[in-house]
Parts: sequence; structure tokens; C-alpha cells
Amino acid sequence: MRVLLFEDDPMIGEAIVDALRDASYAADWVKNGPSGLTALSCHTYDVVLLDLGLPGKDGHDVLTQIRTANNPVPVVIITARDGLNDRLRGLDGGADDYVLKPFEMAELLARIRAVVRRKSGNATPMLGNGIVSLDPVTREASAHGGPAVLLTGREFALLQALLVRPGAILSRSDLEDRIYGWGEEVESNVVEYLIHALRRKLGSDVIKNVRGSGWMVSKGS
Repeated sequence: MRVLLFEDDPMIGEAIVDALRDASYAADWVKNGPSGLTALSCHTYDVVLLDLGLPGKDGHDVLTQIRTANNPVPVVIITARDGLNDRLRGLDGGADDYVLKPFEMAELLARIRAVVRRKSGNATPMLGNGIVSLDPVTREASAHGGPAVLLTGREFALLQALLVRPGAILSRSDLEDRIYGWGEEVESNVVEYLIHALRRKLGSDVIKNVRGSGWMVSKGS
């Protein structure tokens, strides 16, 4: 998954980005409101982490602009503003969750997983399509009811991107966007390599190749 972080504090921003990448998310970091809105107009994100006290444009104004543009991306507000009015304004303004600083990264990651589940309409913590299931917490996957196998970080990121949208065809660039954030070098043929590795671990029928278009997992029954 690809996450966009709005955070002007260098120490907090660096800690969050490091934690996101350790959790196999592609993370992009902006330090002001206008830069983040530009990023949102150019890229597709799975989650936005939004600080409220931003230079250039307040976080509430950023949220308003995101929702006015009919962008359905889940937004998690992360802020030290603990007043009731700010919380109500954020949630009523279209935020999906509101997390107060300081917070534990494990909690933030759990909240990210929760808003992604809600967006996909999946009430259970597991992702799956009836053929393959994926545990976002442990990064273990299983196919056809077989034993769970541990995935590498990038194997997990690629399979998660497909399972969030079963039945949708994702191109090479779509999948690379879910694996790499800004400034990370894209390795040659990484998508093909990861798909080969996943098929070896889970079975050749888990990921389907759509010639000339990309790859997909079926919607299941």
C-alpha cells in the first residue's frame, strides 16, 4: 500500500516514515499542505496521514479540499490538538480516524489497517478472495486452505495491493507504486520476480496474468 504523510516536524516525520517502510508500506512524506495536495493530484494513495498544524494550509483546510474533490482516500488525522471541537470538525469533515500525539506506532499501524478494511468493505482483519488469504499483521498467506507461509516485505506489499482490489487488473506501474515510495530505486523486473516468488509459495493459480495489461487476483465466489 502507498501512504501519504503530511507532517512538518522532521523528527516525527522521519520516525513515521521509517515505521511505515518497516511495515512494507510505500511512504511519501510532505511537510506542508500545498505540496501534499499536489501529490494527491498526481498519485493514487491508499491512506493519508494528516497532521493539522501544517504550514501553507491548515490540515482542516487540506481535508476539506480532499473531500471537495470527491477523493475517497481514507484519511487518518494525527495531531496534538485534543480539543473536542477539533476532533468533531475533523471527523465531521470527512476524516476516517483521529489519533492524538504522542502515539505508539503499533497503534497507528493498526488504525491504518482498520480504515483500509472499512474502505474495502471487509469486516474481518484477513484479506482474501476465497482462494488466497493474507494476514496484514503477521504477513502470512495461505492458499486453498493450506498452511500459512511467511512473505517478505515486498511480496506482502504486492499481494496486499492485489487483494485490496480483487478482480481489478493492476499494471506494472500500479504495482510498483504500491511497493516503492519517493526516492526509492525501482529494481528491474521486480514485479515479475515477486509474482514468481508468490506463485512458488502459494500456487500458480493465485495471481493471474492478463496479457498486455497486468495482473490480478480473481474475485472468488
